[in-house]
Amino acid sequence: MAIHFDLGDLQAFAAVAEMRNFRKAAELVHISQPAFSRRIDKLEAALGVRLLDRDTRKVELTAVGRDFARKTRQLLDDLDSTLLGIQEVAATRMGEVTVACVPSAGFYFLPQVIKRYHAAFPNIRVKIFDASANEVLAAVARGEADFGLNFIGSAEADLEFKIILEEPFVVACRRDHPLAAKRSVSWSELRPYDFMTVGKSSGNRLLMDLALAGVPNRPVCIYEAQHVVTLLGLVEAGLGVAAVPRLAMPGSDHPTLVSVPLKDPQVTRRLGLIRRRGRSLSPAAQHLYAMFAELKKKRAPRKKASAS
Repeated sequence: MAIHFDLGDLQAFAAVAEMRNFRKAAELVHISQPAFSRRIDKLEAALGVRLLDRDTRKVELTAVGRDFARKTRQLLDDLDSTLLGIQEVAATRMGEVTVACVPSAGFYFLPQVIKRYHAAFPNIRVKIFDASANEVLAAVARGEADFGLNFIGSAEADLEFKIILEEPFVVACRRDHPLAAKRSVSWSELRPYDFMTVGKSSGNRLLMDLALAGVPNRPVCIYEAQHVVTLLGLVEAGLGVAAVPRLAMPGSDHPTLVSVPLKDPQVTRRLGLIRRRGRSLSPAAQHLYAMFAELKKKRAPRKKASAS
């Protein structure tokens, strides 16, 4: 028996399955709400099943509707993978991409890339999950995020790790601090000052502890916080100095904070893209992933500070 529905009906259903609201879904596919309702009724009649339970307040997918929504999204993604290079199709594509990232990457990389991506694909919603390195790793591994920006992941067998850049740790201090005038600072030179760092659950802390194992006269932690941004607030308040990744620092024109290169040893972290090994990204996620991957070509790593 022939089933009579078209691509527009599937797109309408995908929209309401995502938005759970007829008015918003109708706006997303650029048709009136009565016309949108007729498309959903037509699709349900053609399939002979109810896909949605709806009243004046809410819309819920039925059990059959949830399964059909997943298959519809896969069908539309497969179609887009063939047609996404055509500008007219790309401009009207709907969907959602979830990116997990450590906060410093979110501050430094995301705005410029998301702006470019939104200009190319204005109807795709991008969700940012900014969390610790371990949480980012878990979100990607469990499939809760399409891909991630992280500085750990290369040792995970189930994840691919594509390096974007390598960055050093620096000393964050106030402009009126004695260390601010130095060209570089050794870790042992930090010992006389109140030193602060992130907690042991942080990936940054793990990197520092491994690099500094056996280093004599290493600084003693006085203050500890869970996030680098909190450390910078404490530094700005004059409570001491902190070792942080260079990307976490504000620009050189900041009125209060300044960064000084750290040496003996120089501690670095590699920031990269992580994704599940052997799993294909949706076309929407693949395009965003590619935009981040291009940063490696456009942004050569800065020169490391001299150890002399």
